[in-house]
Amino acid sequence: MTMIFRDRTQAGQMLARKLSAYANRQDVIVVALPRGGVPVAFEVAKALNVPLDVCIVRKLGVPHHKELAMGAIAAGGVRVLNYDVVSWLGISSKTIDEVAAKELRELQRRDRVYRGERPPLDVRNRTVILIDDGIATGSTMRAAIAILRQQQPQSIVVAVPVAPLETYRELQAEVDGVVCLLTPEPMNAIGLWYENFSQTTDEEVRELLSKQLAASIS
Repeated sequence: MTMIFRDRTQAGQMLARKLSAYANRQDVIVVALPRGGVPVAFEVAKALNVPLDVCIVRKLGVPHHKELAMGAIAAGGVRVLNYDVVSWLGISSKTIDEVAAKELRELQRRDRVYRGERPPLDVRNRTVILIDDGIATGSTMRAAIAILRQQQPQSIVVAVPVAPLETYRELQAEVDGVVCLLTPEPMNAIGLWYENFSQTTDEEVRELLSKQLAASIS
């Protein structure tokens, strides 16, 4: 029987067991992709007893087909395009720029909401465990990897509950390690691998980040 996760909390707990070698290490930081990656990452950070932060990335959805990613953006002007999708649909540079401008506004809003006045954690010379609730095309994850690379971490480990087998193999060549619990073929939508895949709210993200921050300080 194919494994289905009950929810993001259970997926995070299962992922944490695969990452136990990183527990209680001062050079390790868990970084989540909001919003759905945060409940998963919270369980990992709690189990490993390491800090938790977010890397805010926005998918660039194809107009009229927003679930289909033509790329993604992250802070600092990072833009990653899915050239197969862009070429296949004949998407113009103007269209890409318009979608990117809209998503940049949402990215900046989320940064204010999630962090407030708190600066991002310093990842320089640290091992970053980069977490989402799953990978579909990989555009969002690659944008996050690109912005983290600019901050000169010692290493980047991608950890997700579910990802397509092909993307899993591609990422193995792009980062220092990949941990994935499921690599189904065909993958289809991430939500199909969860019993409960309800949308994570801004309030939940803020609450989980604050809770882990308090735990790491105490």
